[in-house]
Amino acid sequence: MTDLETFIEVGHYQVCKYNQMAEGDVFLSHKNPSDGRVITTLSDGLGSGIKAGVLATLTATMATKFIESDIPMRRAANIIMDTLPVCKERGISYATFTLVDIEPSAAVRIMEYDNPPYVLIRQQTMVEPIKDISPIERKKKSTAPKKEAFLQYSRYDARPGDRLIFFSDGVTQSGMGSSALPFGWGSINAQSYILKTVQDNPLISARDLARSVVQQALLHDGYTPKDDITCGVIYFRNPRDMLVLTGPPLHPESDVEIARRFSLFDGKKIVCGGTTANIISRELNRPVKVILKNFDPKVPPASEMEGADMVTEGIITMGAVSEILEKGADTEHMPPNPATRIVDMFLDSDRIHFIVGTKINEAHQDPNMPVELEIRRNVIKKIASLLESKYLKEVNIDYF
Repeated sequence: MTDLETFIEVGHYQVCKYNQMAEGDVFLSHKNPSDGRVITTLSDGLGSGIKAGVLATLTATMATKFIESDIPMRRAANIIMDTLPVCKERGISYATFTLVDIEPSAAVRIMEYDNPPYVLIRQQTMVEPIKDISPIERKKKSTAPKKEAFLQYSRYDARPGDRLIFFSDGVTQSGMGSSALPFGWGSINAQSYILKTVQDNPLISARDLARSVVQQALLHDGYTPKDDITCGVIYFRNPRDMLVLTGPPLHPESDVEIARRFSLFDGKKIVCGGTTANIISRELNRPVKVILKNFDPKVPPASEMEGADMVTEGIITMGAVSEILEKGADTEHMPPNPATRIVDMFLDSDRIHFIVGTKINEAHQDPNMPVELEIRRNVIKKIASLLESKYLKEVNIDYF
């Protein structure tokens, strides 16, 4: 979160080239714990598949680490360019990149090399950025034909509501060769689509906007992508809060306090655990009703209670949530159940507050129970760590 109390939401979506098992585009986003900067890189490896993915990963990782280590952005870009191999036939680097460095003050710096130009939307209009363009001086010798390459550098101060959208050329070149788009979708058409999407849905999340762009490009390719297609979105907005209440408190006299906190919380609210739900139901006089819709044998069904966005079973559901987050949170291709719904709510929230009861549930200590059934506190700690490190969320845990 910036000093302006504006949350930085980072989202992306991608599909790989048809018949390839690995993406040749790589999207990395990292929050530097030492100074709070958010560093995001999209790199597009030349070609597709594993080889392209390795080079894109090398590029994105170097960019992130250099900026994190306070190496000036221009110098970092030149080091990357001098490190990357050059295609012998085309005389171009094996990977392109867009590098975004956001300071806690909301100052944004962007370095681009050979990716389509990024889009900046402010107050539902497109802002034309001022860019400093400079040639790349390669130090290492190469027998490849020389092709002049340029780095584009820009800087601006973000404002609440700003959206920064950047993508690989799989977006702009989608549909190329078709009768409708013989030269591909192109940057201008892609920009117009993004602007209209934001105008039609001013509150669209970063993740949903990125998905919309990729799905539109995929449509142009007849749902048989001719290249890797990736879109990243950074959205500066008011933070969205979420409360997860799980486990009975150690002392029964604390029941009143957790019910009070639940009642007064302003944001999304989830109650995880039957005993916990019974406590809130009793203290606030709100009945709980089980829902058997979208029943999944692997995850217990959810329930309903006034004032709660979700009521679920506890440790099994939270264990499934942890596993989904660890694997990348791709809920779109998973059957709907309480765990996938919780993950979607996590991704759409910014500040997540856990209230964790510390009373031991004897059932979870039974040596005959599966090893995966970890103690509640350990599961929550793992989820909190994943949300902070992998999904850039702000997480707070209170134990009772």
